[in-house]
Amino acid sequence: MLNESRRRAYLDAMQVVHWLPRTELPFAAPSRDCVLEHVEALPSPLEPAEQAAVTAALPNAPRPVEPAMPEPAKVQRPKIEVPRPSAARPAMTAVPEVAVEVPVAKAVSLPPRFALQVLRAGSCVVLVELATGQAFQSRDPSYLLLKDMLRAAGLPDAPQILGEPIRWPFLQRGQLDQGPDAACDFVQGFVMAQLEQAPCTCLWLVGLPAIRFAGRANAEDYNRELEVEGLGLAWAVPGLELLMDEPERKAAVWQAMRRLMPRWKNRDE
Repeated sequence: MLNESRRRAYLDAMQVVHWLPRTELPFAAPSRDCVLEHVEALPSPLEPAEQAAVTAALPNAPRPVEPAMPEPAKVQRPKIEVPRPSAARPAMTAVPEVAVEVPVAKAVSLPPRFALQVLRAGSCVVLVELATGQAFQSRDPSYLLLKDMLRAAGLPDAPQILGEPIRWPFLQRGQLDQGPDAACDFVQGFVMAQLEQAPCTCLWLVGLPAIRFAGRANAEDYNRELEVEGLGLAWAVPGLELLMDEPERKAAVWQAMRRLMPRWKNRDE
């Protein structure tokens, strides 16, 4: 059996406002007067003896009909519509595609960073990468390797240092372009100034920064001869640190050196 609070909760959920029970409900609260006002008063039924007397006195009178008991109000339940699949589905409306532009972050180009040293060995000028950014020391392994290469090429193994190292970016007061093109112009101008003082038969470009910013070439040009405008003949050589890390590259360097040796040997003779 339901108590009154739960019964009213069910009726409220089913949206039933007024209702009358058929029989007296246990634990039910007394009916409210506002509900009873809508119920018509029913005539009280006659006793059986009185009913028989009335019928005998009025033979043509219709037989009394027992009043029907009022039926309880039917519970109104909300209708739930269940979608049923139809045989023919309506065609879907095509939605036009709208192109949305996604903002692309602009790549910030950082200035290249490198350090180069210009040296002169006989009739050749060497532009070599300083991997550490510092000038060569007499016992540096990379400097000892450079001395061995000059000696194998038939050039003086005590090269002359020309000026201070070229360090990039070249910072100074005011606004100055520090991009790759500006670096190329600066390096080529510096080397060109050295060649104007004393021409050379071959310019050694040792290391990728030297090849890129003096010869405007890349790593694919290792061990090749380059004709650089304003600088003449140049030879692209892998960096000293790279040759020490990958000794198998020395064979290709030696073969290229043998092809170029007549250029500076004939000049020195």
